[in-house]
Amino acid sequence: MGHARAGLGRTSKQVDARGIDRVVSQYNRPVLFYFLATALPWIFWFIAAYLSHRPNQTTTVLIATLVLSIAGLVAPLAVVYTLVRNKPLLKVDIRRRLLWPAHPPWALIACAFLLLPVSLLVAQAISLPFGYSTDQFLLRGGFTYSAGLLPVWLTLLGAAILEELAWHSYGTDTLIRRMRVFTASVLFTLIWVIWHVPLAFIEGYYHNEVVESGVLYTLNFPASMIAFVILMNWLYFRCGRSILVPIIFHASANFSAEIFLTHPDSKLIQTALLLLLSIVVVVTERGLFFGKECPEKTRLDPPKT
Repeated sequence: MGHARAGLGRTSKQVDARGIDRVVSQYNRPVLFYFLATALPWIFWFIAAYLSHRPNQTTTVLIATLVLSIAGLVAPLAVVYTLVRNKPLLKVDIRRRLLWPAHPPWALIACAFLLLPVSLLVAQAISLPFGYSTDQFLLRGGFTYSAGLLPVWLTLLGAAILEELAWHSYGTDTLIRRMRVFTASVLFTLIWVIWHVPLAFIEGYYHNEVVESGVLYTLNFPASMIAFVILMNWLYFRCGRSILVPIIFHASANFSAEIFLTHPDSKLIQTALLLLLSIVVVVTERGLFFGKECPEKTRLDPPKT
């Protein structure tokens, strides 16, 4: 795939050997970003977990748990704001990437919307010969977990938006400036798994329900994230680093996991399918995933204001 497609119209001087905009070299605070983006949510969420297990769940306790939960989601985005507020080039870059791509590759946009729900339906179909019920294809008509005072659908959408506004405005680019995309994707997956840990202790939340369902399904969560991150980063970079694309992909994953009466074992099959697809994508897109990273010092044109 050519650089013009990867950069969606960016010139060869503006992209590196992987077809990625050289402005990523300016996202240069990876340690500070990931330390704060992980430590702050951990503080908020472990306090929320403590409150969620108190025997007397008064309105005050429920509100406090909700506020702390939201604070943990917003914290990484606040870190991004702090790191870029005095950097005009990065502010212009992020604002540009919050817009819909001018000439999007529509096949990849379709993947962002449909890949996760379609792969789940295929996994459910594969499970049928093994004795699993066709009821899996029925709409659930509800959700598998609670979200305190918030509607579950709002948490599914809000989490996708808030997380990706941080991870794909600063978090991903700050890793790939010194790493190959494949290495950065694996490292981010590890960080992201750690980042989610406190949520497993908040009573009634999705991650808490996953842990209580058993070891196999708990291990499936990080395994599925490996494929999820590789595929999401593939779409992200091949759609010109548009932040909207991973938001769509993440939201699609969240809702598809809840919309059907899916048996947990079918989600294991889905993970296997997505891991296989990830291998195909990485092999096919070797230039993107294993191409040389952007040089540390890169001359860039001043931002247009």
